[in-house]
This record gives sequence, structure tokens and C-alpha cells, in this order.
Amino acid sequence: MSISNEALQKLVREIEAQSIAAQQQIGLVRTQQASKQREMRLAQLTRNELATLPETTAVYEGVGKMFVSVAVPALKDRLSTEMKEMETEVENLGKRLHYLETTAKNSQEHIEKMLKGGGQA
Repeated sequence: MSISNEALQKLVREIEAQSIAAQQQIGLVRTQQASKQREMRLAQLTRNELATLPETTAVYEGVGKMFVSVAVPALKDRLSTEMKEMETEVENLGKRLHYLETTAKNSQEHIEKMLKGGGQA
């Protein structure tokens, strides 16, 4: 069974568009993942520094253009919660990245198969 050249070209263009979209999404997800990992590292370093301070130390958190006094245990708890959320987000981004890489790879394989098959027909 043979597919006409027009139909083959249209199919290749569609798969190529999917591949390009997947490549763009891969770049975006990698950027988001790196950003989340940076935020997580910053929260971890901050939490480590807070662990060395006595509980009664005056600690301030930036809120807009001013600073607000925060209790050390409350700040530690908030940082721990944020880190757990970021770990989950990084994990989800990793899954999405794997899906997009698989999609891009499959698209490339389909294009190659069609071009090889179309050349022989």
C-alpha cells in the first residue's frame, strides 16, 4: 500500500511540527527544573544557617520593601515545607521531561521511517 507524495509530505510536516513543539517544551522544562533546583538549594542553605543560630535570635524576613521579624522555628518549618514542595515539583518536571524527550525521539523516528519508506516506493 502506497501513500501519495502529498499525503506523505503533509504527514511529515505534522510530525515535524510535533517534534519542534516537543523540543521547545524540553528547553522550557529544563529551565524550570534548574530554577526550582536553585531555589531548593537556596532554601537548604538558609535552613542550614538557621540551624546554627539559637532559637532566641532575632531573624527578619523581607516582605516587599520592609522586613518583618519572624521566629526561628517558624522560619525553619516554612523552609522545610517549601523544600518538600519544590522536591515534588522537580520530580514532576523530571517526569514531564522524560515524556517530552520520548515524544521527540518517537517523532524523529517516524519521520525517518517515512522518508526511508517514501524513497523506496
